[in-house]
Amino acid sequence: MSLTLLNGVAEIAARYNIFICDLWGVVHDGEALYPGVADCLRRLRAGGARVAFLSNAPRPSPTVARDLARLGVTEDMADALVTSGDATHEALSRRTDPWHAALGRRFFHLGPPRCQPTVDGIDEEVALESADFIVCTGLFDDEHEQPEDYRTMLQPAAARGLPLICANPDRIVMRGARMVPCAGAVADLYAELGGPVRHHGKPYGSVYKMVFDRLGAAGQGNGAAAVMVGDSFHTDLEGARNAGIDSIWIAGGVHAEEIGFHPDQPLDAARIAEALARAGEQPTAVMGRLSW
Repeated sequence: MSLTLLNGVAEIAARYNIFICDLWGVVHDGEALYPGVADCLRRLRAGGARVAFLSNAPRPSPTVARDLARLGVTEDMADALVTSGDATHEALSRRTDPWHAALGRRFFHLGPPRCQPTVDGIDEEVALESADFIVCTGLFDDEHEQPEDYRTMLQPAAARGLPLICANPDRIVMRGARMVPCAGAVADLYAELGGPVRHHGKPYGSVYKMVFDRLGAAGQGNGAAAVMVGDSFHTDLEGARNAGIDSIWIAGGVHAEEIGFHPDQPLDAARIAEALARAGEQPTAVMGRLSW
């Protein structure tokens, strides 16, 4: 596998006029912005590129925007923000496809209180035993629980074929120095139990269409050369392939431990190549952290 290792995004910036950036593991670690990210994003936009944040946060973008503001992300850093929470809420509100139209009207929300805005205004929230489907935005308490803790609760629902909508395909996410489980891990458990699952967010192509729609762009082609900047093999790199766009892998994100990443040391090209080969991914370029 041939690797293109970048010292900064300036080395590749001229190729693209749209940069789609993941948030957790790329822009911030859940608690603070990474050094150099704000300057990089502002430089990209000053050079004429449009920047969109695309996150598998299982909450609507206005609530995520408020959290970003508290971390120091200002309006001059991006042109648009799209979340898997947006995609979930839109799919359940519009029900324009046969799968969502057939769901029924009573749902059980599996997830923390902070994700309640994702299901606000959608049908009738009921107990699991009375539900027609499940909306999973995460674990009730991801600081102290694991997906396996939900096996007994979910077995009866899976046995009766209750559909589960996963509002965050991520399995884990960075929160400071910790890794915490996400809705995607619960969805994996539910599928293992035999229950039907539908995901919204990366790596599925529909959420990229939302990004291009909000940017007023037609996507790849028609004058729009886009690149995905992300740290996850499963969601970001696979998502870029599904959307037909290039990708820049940020090695210092969720897979940092796997490749022995340290911000003060050069990237280990051999370990990176091995990790990418195991994942079956070949990004356009690799960076340690997003910087200019």
